Amino acid sequence: MSVRSARPRGSEIAGLFGRKISFFGFGLQITDALLLGGLAVQIVLFILFNRRINQPLLYAAKNAALAGAYLLAVFLLTKVRSRVLYFILRTASVQLAFAYLYEATHSLQLLFVGAWQDRTVLAAEQAVFGLQPTLWLERFISAPLTEWMMFSYVIYLAVYPGVAAFVFFKHGERALEDYLFALAFVNLACDLGFILFPVAGPVFYMPEAYTVPQTGGLFTYLGYFIRAHAHEAGGSIPSPHCSVATIMWVMSYRYVRWLFWLLAPVILSLYVSTVYCRYHYITDSIAGILLGIIVILAGPSIVRAWNRRAERRGRKGVA
Repeated sequence: MSVRSARPRGSEIAGLFGRKISFFGFGLQITDALLLGGLAVQIVLFILFNRRINQPLLYAAKNAALAGAYLLAVFLLTKVRSRVLYFILRTASVQLAFAYLYEATHSLQLLFVGAWQDRTVLAAEQAVFGLQPTLWLERFISAPLTEWMMFSYVIYLAVYPGVAAFVFFKHGERALEDYLFALAFVNLACDLGFILFPVAGPVFYMPEAYTVPQTGGLFTYLGYFIRAHAHEAGGSIPSPHCSVATIMWVMSYRYVRWLFWLLAPVILSLYVSTVYCRYHYITDSIAGILLGIIVILAGPSIVRAWNRRAERRGRKGVA
């Protein structure tokens, strides 16, 4: 099989795949640089604003430990020969880093803007729509619809690595890196948004406003379980669910076309579920979708800039 035939059509786009840059003996992809940079920025914030953050030194130590573990994973990737083990190690280390950065960002959300901005969001939505969309949707609540919406919201956790698996095992390491870079870009952009414009979210800011209970089956139970045990105030705008779902859907179209069509009803329902299930305001969800589109459009230019940097460093190394 030729190299060309082993690639998807989209892989001929210049700058789609990043090259490695050597950093203290570690060959780092652009995704690695983003995640390690995010951990480093958080450490700086924890130290500089230690009096305004609960347990700042503990968070800084966790970030440093995770950075070390992440670099170890990068090193181990060069030793792994099994494609399955390579995939597990690469995707697990990257996606666990996303999850940790999201969690750590919660302690930084009110660092620069001292109060939740939900009132501003609610006022804007009232001005645009003449109503509160998250409350207006209560008239459509039913057990079957709630169960489908919760399914669309919860199944995201499986689609996240699932798309990565289809991309990697069909098109290889470079296609996987394209996917992971877009995810890293969008996740870090969301984390920044949480700090610059902190929004608590509907169920944390105005739980008393909802009068119609949402009941369903297994996925409704799982949705409430996640809300009770994994969610806290904040992490709202842009909606990570919507931005990441947009990346997953576009990458499916780029690499595994049949998966794009299979995911279509789920992703479209997921967009609605974020508001219907009271996880987000409609502003959060729209911002998340737009962010995902921006990342897809801007990504290749950023990767090309990274590649130019890698080429310059390579020439200096040869010289």
